Amino acid sequence: SLALFSIYSIIVVRGTCMEILHAATAGTLESSDVQITVLPSGELDVTIESDVIHQYGNHIRQLVTAALQRMGVQHGEIRVIDKGALDCTLEARLETALHRAADKLVPEKWGK
Repeated sequence: SLALFSIYSIIVVRGTCMEILHAATAGTLESSDVQITVLPSGELDVTIESDVIHQYGNHIRQLVTAALQRMGVQHGEIRVIDKGALDCTLEARLETALHRAADKLVPEKWGK
């Protein structure tokens, strides 16, 4: 089960690329939330499970892909279990998982 992951990933920032070295999870399986798990992989693979996949699946995939590109993630397995989360929640959970994994308490852009 995806909910069992409890090990934070470590992401090494090299230039503008992030390398996912270990598993990390953010979010919950509660209604109106999303749980995102990232794992190391040689390629970029995004898997989405959602209660509203038929209505919003393409939109969710676009949001995740854009956020990964913005953060410089080129490789990794990204698992998204959506329970009706808003766009801002989905992006925040993804960013939080990646920043926790990199042991960054506050992203650099927030301090400027």
